[in-house]
Amino acid sequence: MLDEDIMKEVVRLAEEAVEHRWGGPFGAVIVQDGEIVARGQNRVLLTGDVSAHAEMEAIRKAIEIVNPYAPSISQEMQDQSTLQLIPRESGSDDRMPSRARMLSGMSIYSTGQPCPMCLGAIYWARLEACYFGCDVEMTRDIGFDDAFQYEDFQLPIEQRRIKMRQIFPDLCSPVYRKWMSMGDRHYY
Repeated sequence: MLDEDIMKEVVRLAEEAVEHRWGGPFGAVIVQDGEIVARGQNRVLLTGDVSAHAEMEAIRKAIEIVNPYAPSISQEMQDQSTLQLIPRESGSDDRMPSRARMLSGMSIYSTGQPCPMCLGAIYWARLEACYFGCDVEMTRDIGFDDAFQYEDFQLPIEQRRIKMRQIFPDLCSPVYRKWMSMGDRHYY
């Protein structure tokens, strides 16, 4: 499929979400080798789930497709599907020699520039590209303002809108040590 055809499907998904009042005008697809692997629509109003953005829905569905055994993963299966390890890219500053494959080799297309939550998921999913139709300013103009989050993330923790502070590191750090003591860690 051509990029324009893919974006037309993204718009169709967004229009459907608006018509059914499931959520905002946001649609997304995950693509591999020019073929759509998964689709997502904003369903925040339908579900009441603030994470039900189109990009998140598309990522979840793509994972279900490439890793259909996820609910029953056992230690024997941990090297299969999306958990298959791939070496770090040449020249990367990643401290780990390998990470889980996730959705590497795929791209995401969406109607709007991804919000910080979706952008974080796009990075964690290892998507190789992100294409969007409307930027942050266009999205702000229709009442969806993510810009303040990008701005807030630039501030020191103690100056952010949401109270944040580290508490009880001595209580939490043993589980970190337990993780590090495992011989077969899979980084994602």
